[in-house]
Amino acid sequence: MFRRLVALALVLPLVALLLMVADSPFPDPPGPGPDAPTAMVAMGDSTMSGEGAGSYEPGTDGENDNWCHRSRNASIHHTRVAGIDKVFNLACSGANAEQVGLTDQVRNTEGSQARQLARIAREYRVTTIVVAVGANDDPRFSDVLGTCLQAWFQRRTDCSQALTEDWRGRVDRMVPKVESALRDIRQVLRDEGYTPRSYTLVLQSYASPVSPDLPFDLQNLAGCPLRTGDLRWVRDNAVGELSSGLRKAAAAVGTRFLDLSRAGDKHEACAGGGNPDSEWFTRLTVDFDGLRDEARARHALQESFHPNARGHEQFGRCMSAFLSTTARTASCVPDRSGNLDPVSDKD
Repeated sequence: MFRRLVALALVLPLVALLLMVADSPFPDPPGPGPDAPTAMVAMGDSTMSGEGAGSYEPGTDGENDNWCHRSRNASIHHTRVAGIDKVFNLACSGANAEQVGLTDQVRNTEGSQARQLARIAREYRVTTIVVAVGANDDPRFSDVLGTCLQAWFQRRTDCSQALTEDWRGRVDRMVPKVESALRDIRQVLRDEGYTPRSYTLVLQSYASPVSPDLPFDLQNLAGCPLRTGDLRWVRDNAVGELSSGLRKAAAAVGTRFLDLSRAGDKHEACAGGGNPDSEWFTRLTVDFDGLRDEARARHALQESFHPNARGHEQFGRCMSAFLSTTARTASCVPDRSGNLDPVSDKD
């Protein structure tokens, strides 16, 4: 009897408190309501925007100096997730980690992708965010290929000999910047009322666009003007080390990670020889019409050595399959039919 009286004495004040607040309900949490349409969002740089895949969205193909090159063929448009009502591609060619995160920096006339995400997250229930970023930070991967192109033109030693010495250092300096961008994305969603379990955040790495396994008659301006040693270094060293750095960044922030470093095997630029339709990356690509326009001339080679529409379709296929699993990390590798599938990494 005594225990029941004690229990009643403890419960009565709680009941009284509930009655007091019953007429003053808590305000609705921020973010969209439960009936809001769902969305999947792509963020990052050229490998996510769709550079090289053509069919660019109006306003992103040089108009008013916006060169984000968001393609309707980009991998995010081939990524299938059940229940998604709307797909947004915020990625922009040339973007670095700072521009993906919360920043006042402007590139290609556009500001912070994280702030753009915040606006979407208020109207749509964002369930999936896919990010590819880091190559334009300290690694400056596009500049690397440009330097190696110059080495071919000038007939000098492989450019990779000089790059090898500091490449690991470049990657190491990139890692905290990518971590910061990923944390900014989480912060934006937290501020809009999302919990970490209410959405999936995936960081993907990069595939090697070139390989030393190409016909000699394409190792020139007709296709891939790069020295053999440089081609081998990009495929066997640079891309793998870049991927390892991105894997560290994903682990530090607790995001999922999809490794694409081996995804282009046997489908790199020029690897198809006389059958370019088998390739998933653009060869040396020159916008000759753009060369006649001073404003466009500096972007005349921009599409070179990026995934093409076939590559984006394969990357989207692999991402779709990965998102349908619970694996934290996986690698995209070709199956027996040559299509990309995710293989879960062993912890």
